[in-house]
Amino acid sequence: MSLRGKELFSQEQREMFMKIPEDELSLARYYTFSKYDLEIIQRHRRDENKIGFALQLAVLRYPGWPYSYIKSIPKIVISYIAKQIGTGIVPARRYPQRDNTLWQHMKEIKEEYGFISFGEVEHKKVFNYIYKLSLENEDTLYLFDECLNFFRKNKIILPGITTIENLIWEAKNEAEKILFDTLNNSLSEEQKEKLNSTLLVQPNIEERSRTTLGWLKTPTGFPSPETFLKLADKIEYIKDLHLDISLVQHFHSNRLLQLYRMAMRYEPYAFRDFKENKRYALLTILLINLSKDLIDKAFEVHDRQMLTLISKGRKAQEEIQKNNGKKLNEKIVQFASIGKSLIKAKEEGIDPFKALETIVNWENFVLSVNEAEKLARPVDYDYLDLLEKRFYFLRRYTPKFLHLLEFKSTKANESLIEGIDILKDINESGKRKIPEDAPIDFISKRWSKYVFEKDNSINRHYYEMAVLSELREHIRAGDISISGSRQYMDFEEYLFSKDEWQESKIFSRLAVSLELEDYFTERKLSMDKRLRWFSKNINQIKGISIENGKISISRLEKNIPLEAEQLSSKLYKLIPRINLTDLLIDVVNITGFHEEFIHASTNKKPDNSEKITLIAALIGMGTNIGLTKMADAASGISYKQMAYISQWRMHEDALNRAQVNLVNFHTKLNMSKYWGDGTTSSSDGMRMQLGVTSLHADSNPHYGTGKGATIYRFTSDQFSSFYTKVINTNSRDATHVLDGLLNHETDLNILEHYTDTAGYTDQVFGLTHLLGFRFAPRIRDLSDVKLFSLSETKVSKNLESILKGKINEKIIKENYDDVLRLASSIREGKVSSSLILSKLGSYSRQNSISTALREMGKIEKTIFILDYLSDEKLRRKIHRGLNKGEAMNGLARAIFFGKQGELRERTIQNQLQRASTLNIIINAISIWNTIYLEKAVQYLKTIEQVDEALLSNISPLAWEHINFLGEYKFDSDCCTTSLEFLRELNID
Repeated sequence: MSLRGKELFSQEQREMFMKIPEDELSLARYYTFSKYDLEIIQRHRRDENKIGFALQLAVLRYPGWPYSYIKSIPKIVISYIAKQIGTGIVPARRYPQRDNTLWQHMKEIKEEYGFISFGEVEHKKVFNYIYKLSLENEDTLYLFDECLNFFRKNKIILPGITTIENLIWEAKNEAEKILFDTLNNSLSEEQKEKLNSTLLVQPNIEERSRTTLGWLKTPTGFPSPETFLKLADKIEYIKDLHLDISLVQHFHSNRLLQLYRMAMRYEPYAFRDFKENKRYALLTILLINLSKDLIDKAFEVHDRQMLTLISKGRKAQEEIQKNNGKKLNEKIVQFASIGKSLIKAKEEGIDPFKALETIVNWENFVLSVNEAEKLARPVDYDYLDLLEKRFYFLRRYTPKFLHLLEFKSTKANESLIEGIDILKDINESGKRKIPEDAPIDFISKRWSKYVFEKDNSINRHYYEMAVLSELREHIRAGDISISGSRQYMDFEEYLFSKDEWQESKIFSRLAVSLELEDYFTERKLSMDKRLRWFSKNINQIKGISIENGKISISRLEKNIPLEAEQLSSKLYKLIPRINLTDLLIDVVNITGFHEEFIHASTNKKPDNSEKITLIAALIGMGTNIGLTKMADAASGISYKQMAYISQWRMHEDALNRAQVNLVNFHTKLNMSKYWGDGTTSSSDGMRMQLGVTSLHADSNPHYGTGKGATIYRFTSDQFSSFYTKVINTNSRDATHVLDGLLNHETDLNILEHYTDTAGYTDQVFGLTHLLGFRFAPRIRDLSDVKLFSLSETKVSKNLESILKGKINEKIIKENYDDVLRLASSIREGKVSSSLILSKLGSYSRQNSISTALREMGKIEKTIFILDYLSDEKLRRKIHRGLNKGEAMNGLARAIFFGKQGELRERTIQNQLQRASTLNIIINAISIWNTIYLEKAVQYLKTIEQVDEALLSNISPLAWEHINFLGEYKFDSDCCTTSLEFLRELNID
């Protein structure tokens, strides 16, 4: 059912918002009375008045509506309150609903506790608060939650929920109008005319059937000089519109990003139907943000071209060695023979030249030396001398690259910026030679031997390649920024300023002391405690030994009992077979996760007519068969219907909310508690082949031939997949670990996280500790890992051979506050951990903050390894957690069977949409299996004894009973499954 006018929520949602919580934590938090409360309650004479007054006070505090608005209060809540005030629950039934006593008690509560009714003054206060938030974030649920929190904090009694909806609707509308009007009024008539022209088909663009806006939004293709030039044309087109970026800078970046994402979903023709202020504002926001993304992509193309340049040089050298292998071997054999002859000549006093002549005559010897010189590679076996042939390939786009992008730097890199300016001048003037006084101090030793000729003149080709190579490295490190970029700003811009950090310290959510001395004291005690225990017990720890300075650790034996496997087989035989379509309809009916797919423009939930289309689109994308094939396989559902749903309802925010809904539902199921308490998780990458050319496609020899991307998935100990992202297949997993732990938004309280070796670096160890997570990777080749000690650590003789390093405490002391500033910037969402870690990991940015964080990580790594060696249970726990992630990937590959499991989307946003729909299907299967496993256990208990200790070894990720293939039939009328009315088990 669609919502009317200013109604933002369905009736079911309203009832949920007003529902009284019944869990133990909420009872303790909201409904526990203080001594003062009890004294006031006890003033009242009869029991029904005491408990009635108490109930009024309780619900006013939470959820915040008057007692008369609450339809029912759970018995468990009444009992909890009655027990505190010494009455039974029976008197509560006698408490009046509509008489003077109720209103008198309300008046008394207002006087005693300062609660105030919602009136005109309060309306204005709340409106102003929500209006300001709406300028930052337009998400209705977010604004509603913040609105309720404001009411409660200020002790304003909540009005009817429709009044709150109306208030939020008005605030959102006002914020949007102000934003649109501000942008619209800042544009000249000429700019508006140019913006209108982007919505028209232009004859001078490369794709003549497209509008200019459609052309600008076309996805980037394979990284090449031609692709860069196409991007440059788009960037220059937007630059020529002269849209002042300062027009939007005073608006909150989150709000602008939301509007940008929404505007990107509109087809060009849709803008023509908007009111002028909305049309021009959205186009301005879209083009300013699109320009940032295009600039980022332009640099990424250059980045790939430089990597290709280096790769070609390396391969050329390998080819030379391969082709010259026989000749090189002949020279080595000849050298060995000559060497032996000369050694013998010296020992026996023979003329060395005569000895040489016995092996090869002089003329052939000279020829052989000349041949050897031609075959020889540089002493350091470098291949830069082979790159000159590739120079003109780079020149197809690099003049435009240097001219188009504006680079900024600190004084430390001024010479490199000057070098760029010289190249730009040469390109524009047509000069051929590099000036003698050109800056050279940025050129590394590796490049300098090729940049300088024998006469000390500068080789232009190598100078230009050296500039381009160094520029790439410094941009990736954050030393040099690109104007107008989103991903390549100055390093400091990503962090809280030092003033902001000083102001926010009091509210810090970091897990360590802000005082350096306290930090060191605590970590030293922690390390010393573990070292003492390990030194004392090393000989008694099963499977661990130290020999010749190396740690040896035995492989863990399998500890899953045969009885658990037999129980799993019994349970799954009881579970009914089901088609994927029916399974998803069941889970929709049980969880209501489909309601999270809020329309990106109208903010409306999907109605019943869209529910089946939504499920069909989820299957089409999540199984990778695509929407076209899905339309062929599903009767009565068209491609256009599903395409509309995927465009407007299956956006990133909606997919995240649906995932949160499923994970939160799953964690509340009784069966889930057997597998874990939701406090541990693992993450692992699943590499996917890419069947199209894409800027983000890359090859990795570890995964075979072909280019691909990686779906990086986070799995809880309860077998739910709570976060996923798509990353470059050559990006190290460790860079992305904290993104999932900090940004998953589910009710899971992850405290401990497991990864394989690729998921760890010293810096990740340091950051996870600062942010309050225990990081526990399974480290390959542990015997080669270096352990460290602190300055005052007393190391026993039996551990001296493995504690080979000393922590650089000086660098930590000098940079402790800046490291905390960086960690807090990540914790509060100022910057993503993956972005900042990628910059810290760049080789050219070995700055003090990066080094200090690495040293702090070495402390945590050493402490963790000592725990890992000391505790077999921890090793098994890590192993079990990683196995759950691998099982999740196994199910994912079974589901994602379409197109031979290849991704066919060019943009990372569309790839993420596929990965997210896949994740939703995984979680739906996990929920469905968990529910029916629980039902099967209950049934099995009626006919035989079930050892509940074995249930921790059962997985809800089996899929043999689920049909993924065939014709997809959707009959929602026949599927009325709920937790109360489940399908019948397979009972013989």
